[in-house]
Amino acid sequence: MSYKIESKNLNLWYGDKQALKNINMGIPEKKITALIGPSGCGKSTFIRCLNRMNDLVDKAMVEGEVLYEGTNIYSKDIDVVEIRKKIGMVFQKPNPFPMSIYDNIAYGPRIHGLKNVDKIVERSLKDAALWEEVQDRLDKPALGLSGGQQQRLCIARTLAMRPDVILFDEPCSALDPISTAKIESLMDQLKEMYTQVIVTHNMQQAARVSDVTAFFLLGELIEVGETKNIFEKPKEKGTEDYITGRFG
Repeated sequence: MSYKIESKNLNLWYGDKQALKNINMGIPEKKITALIGPSGCGKSTFIRCLNRMNDLVDKAMVEGEVLYEGTNIYSKDIDVVEIRKKIGMVFQKPNPFPMSIYDNIAYGPRIHGLKNVDKIVERSLKDAALWEEVQDRLDKPALGLSGGQQQRLCIARTLAMRPDVILFDEPCSALDPISTAKIESLMDQLKEMYTQVIVTHNMQQAARVSDVTAFFLLGELIEVGETKNIFEKPKEKGTEDYITGRFG
């Protein structure tokens, strides 16, 4: 299996508290990988390690490697801005900028001096399945969109930079079922072009959308494998106990 990102002996501490313990895991290319586990298990911390989020690097001590296409993104000479162009992030709560729909998408391309911004905006909104809903009001405030539309706008904003990888940190937890279904359908469509990782507290969602599932507990990676096997024939008792609702 071809991996787009790999963590090797990855450890992370907040002061004296170790949040990640020797995580060795590959993220397969152009697949959806779901990270599941109870609150505080390390799954959101892990996903933030995959693109060197500032809040982690500044406040935590990281040991080990995260390899993106074979290069350790924690090397001192790495351009973090370039890494975040390649490894985009969509957060739990929609966070559109307080500007127009158009400017939300155009912001990144303009900062990086890209040309044909109009085409980038249209393409990104189409890829995020939002174009038909907003094409006649691109100059309107993004904050006027519904919650589900705002989240798809944030996905479009990420897509505008043409990343290789998209990281989703519980992207549907604040959305209604109809909006959630649209996001899940979108993720399935994006699989043709992008490697995706989703942190989710919803095991049914993990089972619906992912190809690979990883179970985290107390900062450790307990088990990872094809989603069907994880949910139907887990190898570890801890995985089975969590999936069957014995704890969590």
